Amino acid sequence: MTLATALLFAIVAFAAIATPGPTVLLALSNGSRHGVRRALPGMLGAVLSDFVLVGAVALGLGALLAASEFWFSMLKWVGAAYLAWLGLRMLRSKGGGFHLPAVDGAPSTTAGESKRIFFKSFLVAVTNPKGYIFCSALLPQFIDPSAAQAPQYLAIALIFAGLDMAVMLAYAFVGARAIRLLTVSATRWIDRACGGMLLALAGSLAFYRRSAA
Repeated sequence: MTLATALLFAIVAFAAIATPGPTVLLALSNGSRHGVRRALPGMLGAVLSDFVLVGAVALGLGALLAASEFWFSMLKWVGAAYLAWLGLRMLRSKGGGFHLPAVDGAPSTTAGESKRIFFKSFLVAVTNPKGYIFCSALLPQFIDPSAAQAPQYLAIALIFAGLDMAVMLAYAFVGARAIRLLTVSATRWIDRACGGMLLALAGSLAFYRRSAA
């Protein structure tokens, strides 16, 4: 992969990642509830899903989902149901229980909470069939078939994950700043806004068809 190809992919990937999606909405919500540092496990979960997604595309899973109605529908409904469940929980948020970083830097979230934040973001991203089909259509355009493909897919995964992390950090920072500048009720409205958008995304995923990819 040449430098020009990598830069072009970075531009295209950034445009796709910066558009509010499930993982960046979770980063915004986690940032408002826990602060940026405590929201990091969720970002790491989403980054891990990026490597899973790119690896799956490299192995042909995206093409399988595009060709198989059964497996596409299975993953689609699992992803839509999980997004809807998260959205409903966030819509019911009462704004309490948020944790901003302590002044002395002491942890404000437990190991169990960090794991839940991590796996929530990971599962949201890894069960979205639109991501696999989108990447299976996009990524091969930046791969040189005459060169070794594994290093190229690794480079793409690193670029994609780096941009994803940067965007999620920005969203988490916005959420953390909002809760410091506003009142406790801001958490409730941030959660409800994110929950409503997650429900909308769940609905769009439920009606998503392979022919639209």
